[in-house]
Amino acid sequence: MAPFYILLSLLLLHTTPWCFSAAVDEDTLMAGQALAVGDKLVSRNGKFALGFFQPAASSSISKLSRNATSSRSSWYLGIWFNKIPVLTTMWIANREEPITHPNLNLAQLKISKDGNLAIVVNHGSNTQSIVWSTHIVSNRTHNSLNITSAAVLLNSGNLVLKESPSSDLSVWQSFDNPTDVWLAGAKFGRNKVTGFSRYGISKKSLIDPGLGSYSIELEGTRGIVLKHRNPSIEYWLYTSSTAASLVPLVNSLLSLDPRTKGLYNLVYVNNDQEEYYMYTSHDESSSMFVSLDISGQIKLNLWSQANQSWQTIYAQPDDPCDPPAACGPFAVCRGKPHPSCDCMESFSKKSPHDWEFEDRIGGCIRNTPLHCTTSKNITSSTDIFHPIAQVTLPYNPQSIAVATTQSKCEEACLGSCSCTAYSYKNNRCSVWNGELLSVNLDDGIDNTSKDVLYLRLAAKDFLANLRKKKRKPNVGVVTAASIIVVVLLMLMLLLLIWRNKCKWCALLPIYSDNQGSAGGIVAFRYTDLVRATKKFSEKLGGGGFGSVYKGVLSDSKTTIAVKRLDGAHQGEKQFRAEVSTVGLIQHINLVKLIGFCCEGDHRLLVYEHMLNGSLDSHLFKKRNAAASAAVLNWNTRYQIALGVAKGLSYLHQSCHKCIIHCDIKPENILLDASFVPKVADFGLAAFVGRDFSRILTSFRGTTGYLAPEWLSGVAVKPKIDVYGFGMVLLEIISGRRNSSPETSHYTNSSSNVDQHVGYFPVQTISKLHSGDVKSLVDPQLHGDFSLEEAERVCKVACWCIQDNEFDRPTMGEVVRVLEGLQEIDVPPMPRLLAALTEQSGAATLM
Repeated sequence: MAPFYILLSLLLLHTTPWCFSAAVDEDTLMAGQALAVGDKLVSRNGKFALGFFQPAASSSISKLSRNATSSRSSWYLGIWFNKIPVLTTMWIANREEPITHPNLNLAQLKISKDGNLAIVVNHGSNTQSIVWSTHIVSNRTHNSLNITSAAVLLNSGNLVLKESPSSDLSVWQSFDNPTDVWLAGAKFGRNKVTGFSRYGISKKSLIDPGLGSYSIELEGTRGIVLKHRNPSIEYWLYTSSTAASLVPLVNSLLSLDPRTKGLYNLVYVNNDQEEYYMYTSHDESSSMFVSLDISGQIKLNLWSQANQSWQTIYAQPDDPCDPPAACGPFAVCRGKPHPSCDCMESFSKKSPHDWEFEDRIGGCIRNTPLHCTTSKNITSSTDIFHPIAQVTLPYNPQSIAVATTQSKCEEACLGSCSCTAYSYKNNRCSVWNGELLSVNLDDGIDNTSKDVLYLRLAAKDFLANLRKKKRKPNVGVVTAASIIVVVLLMLMLLLLIWRNKCKWCALLPIYSDNQGSAGGIVAFRYTDLVRATKKFSEKLGGGGFGSVYKGVLSDSKTTIAVKRLDGAHQGEKQFRAEVSTVGLIQHINLVKLIGFCCEGDHRLLVYEHMLNGSLDSHLFKKRNAAASAAVLNWNTRYQIALGVAKGLSYLHQSCHKCIIHCDIKPENILLDASFVPKVADFGLAAFVGRDFSRILTSFRGTTGYLAPEWLSGVAVKPKIDVYGFGMVLLEIISGRRNSSPETSHYTNSSSNVDQHVGYFPVQTISKLHSGDVKSLVDPQLHGDFSLEEAERVCKVACWCIQDNEFDRPTMGEVVRVLEGLQEIDVPPMPRLLAALTEQSGAATLM
């Protein structure tokens, strides 16, 4: 298929996709005149054209595919950008009634005798049919209207029907009847008096501009609503109560992009007469439009002269799999970073031709029908279920209360010939009848957000799949199995050696009498930890998971740090299992876990104590008058950054199961006697459960380190740690908090505009782009630092704090860059970050 798409792209970009004569190049159609196929109206500024056309993809495909005969004969009347080589229609009159008459010369646009602008097809013998009309209700006489009326294509791309060419009064305009596009100057909204609404419906496909699957409308007091039309599913709502915050956010995004800065402005009007959104343009030479895409996303599209293509600079919803039924029935949608649709196991595309042009409404169909019969109220079936893991469950499930086990849930689905799938989780049985819609693949790390869907298949298909797997060469299987066995034996041997080396743990005086330890980790009594910490009197710090206290073991005089967990409610067996898992993690840049306590409601962890405390006490010395920590020199800072990166890379990529820290900040980076950094509090999410809503609340004081996607409630992924690490890097460079005074730019505080203007990450990226890195480095270093390393750290930090998680590096990539093994360019300014800091009303986004 690749050569096909390459050829299609070349045809779209480098050929003219329509064949018009230049017979008419004026902007006005007078009563009594006609616009025929091959003619066009052109706005006075030359930017827009009106005429008959075929969809660009259709006219190109007609040269490549014989299957597009129905599309080749379909013609429409529309408005497009006149000077852009890629045919891009902004408005279509007859989108549901294409002209398919064999003699296209008989089709015309004219002002009819009843005063309407209409598409008329003459059939001979003085008979004609009206394909499309404006349907104006007028009290004027037909005769007078027929003499003076005129249709004018304005410079804005708006087609208006006027009482006369010189009149300012329009009786009809295309801006009031949008299809799927809004240009500058076009209102999106409603008239409160008449109830008239300017709504949009997406196209059906790239070659069919008919009514598609999605709609957008400003609904009364509810706000902007995006819907899937059939079945009717509401999937995005921007309420009227928060409308005021949408305008500054969009305007900030436009002002931050150099291609749109100073050119466009969004306004929101809400009065007694009407409510609408509209954006204005200050440069007629620039080409931009807002569209409701085939995918169901609202997109802001800008023409790139350099690339000779349209660029999407903003999309909502951000994930293309969020709109319902994005891939049609019995298909699976895979979102970012590479959106794609695939048929489920043993299903095939219903219409491959339609899929090529992004029309997936037909989805997929079964390769083999289900074998299910019903006789005398007894259902018999030989079907088998195929599990699809890590997915969001389909739309519109039905709950089966009596199915208390998974086997009973499966039986309940087999007991109905219309049942196509089931899911069983947390003692809840759900079944689906008929088509399966909105099944999205979730590749995230956090397994609690994933489900398993059991898809019903014919036994014939299921057995055929098994045979395919069995036909695979046995040599590879045997080789892989041998390697696994050898690796397991080596791991067991290393584990035995490690455990023998750690027998000193048993010599510690404080341990449980009969409960034993967890994976070689000491199990402490609660009373002994109370005594060691002097009743938790000396607090070292605290975070989202609990507080840390200093202690001393009575016999060995070993200094320890005791973490008292908040919100950990697992049973003893589960807690010990988690402790055992965390205790096995060993890395030079990770704080070592010595032991634990699990008695009653008490859940505590015991760590080795770090002599030089936490990184914040050294970086922010000026803000802590009581601190006696020395100023860190540049080499120490750089090694700390590299060490923390290695520690996080180990947690993300080298552990048996990826561990996400979730709270990267200087307070959780400890320094030993040689200033070697050690990441603390890793793995603690497992102890308080995977419901991060409670932790988010407790993190509000340090949300300057939290990635933007955290606040939107999406699944927790490793790139959250990458964002936090980037914020920490900026503080290592500057020796001060990113935000001053130390309040988060996300918190709903009484911060003023000046506070946001001084936000250090924005300054960093600006200075990096202007080549002024020196001014960013901590003045306490007195210029004693490596400029090359400082620039490298700044680039990495800005790379890490990008808005979109897929634009951020992995921690492995960060390590390679900091070690000088990989080069990177200057990253762009994160739009959302700058917008939030520049707008005093950013708190309304919460």
